Amino acid sequence: MLKIGDFSRLSRISIRMLRYYDDANLMKPVMVDEFTGYRYYSEHQLIEIGKINALKDMGFGVAAISEILKAENNASELEQIFKVHKAQLLEESETLNQRIHLLETAIKRLRKGKSMKYDCVIKDLPDKFVASVRQIIPKYEEEGKLWHIMFSETAALGMVPCGPAMAILHDKEYKENDVDVEVQLEVKGTYQDTENVKFKKEATVRVVSSTFHGSYSQFTGVYSNLAAWVAENGYEFMGPMMDIYHVSPNETRNPDEFVTEVCCPVKKR
Repeated sequence: MLKIGDFSRLSRISIRMLRYYDDANLMKPVMVDEFTGYRYYSEHQLIEIGKINALKDMGFGVAAISEILKAENNASELEQIFKVHKAQLLEESETLNQRIHLLETAIKRLRKGKSMKYDCVIKDLPDKFVASVRQIIPKYEEEGKLWHIMFSETAALGMVPCGPAMAILHDKEYKENDVDVEVQLEVKGTYQDTENVKFKKEATVRVVSSTFHGSYSQFTGVYSNLAAWVAENGYEFMGPMMDIYHVSPNETRNPDEFVTEVCCPVKKR
C-alpha cells in the first residue's frame, strides 16, 4: 500500500484533490487508519487515477467521470457519452470563436480610429416580386436551412434572381429557439409556387437602415445602435427586422468582406 503522499507524487494529483475525490466517492482509499486518519492507496489504483485524469483532461466533471467509470466495459454506451460531450465542446468552441472574432473586430476598428457606432438613414425599400420561404426554425443561426429549401425546390424553375437576398425576423421579441424567420429573394418573371416556396409582391416600405461591413458578430451592436437612433429621432418601429445580404457567404468565404444592411419599418411618432 501507498501513503497518500507517495500516491500523490506517483499519480501527479494533489493531496487536496485526492481528498476531494474521496469525499465525492470517485476514488476512496483502500484503508484509513482509524487512529491517525492516514489514507492509504493500492498500487492498482494508479491505473484508475490515470483513467480519471484522462477523462478530466477531456473536460468531464466529477459526477460525469463517476458515471463513465461505471460504464467503462460498455463500449457503445461510452461512445455515445463521448459523442454528446464532443458536440457540447464544439458548441462551446463556436461561441468562444465568435467572442474572439468580435474582440478582434473591435480592436481593428479602434486601431483605425473608428467607433462602434453605425450610421442610420431613412429610406424607402421599393416594391418588388420575391420568392419566399417562411418557417419556424430551431435558431436564427439555422437560417441556411430555409435557403436550402428555396434553391432545391426552385432548381427546375429557371428562377432569375435580380436583387440581394433578405431575411425577415417576424418574432416581436428575441427568442432563443423556435424562431419565425422568412427568407426572400427578389426575382424577375413569374413562377408557380412549390411546396414551401411562395412567390408574391412586396409593397414599398419606409425603413430605417444601417449598413455594416464584416462578420455577423456585429449584429447585436447594429441592432442596439438602430434602436437608439429611432428613439432619438422621433420614430417608432412598426414591423419586423430585415437583414439584407449585399455581399454574403455565397459571394465570399471571408467574413471581413460581408456587406449587410439591417432595416426595420418605421413611422414618425
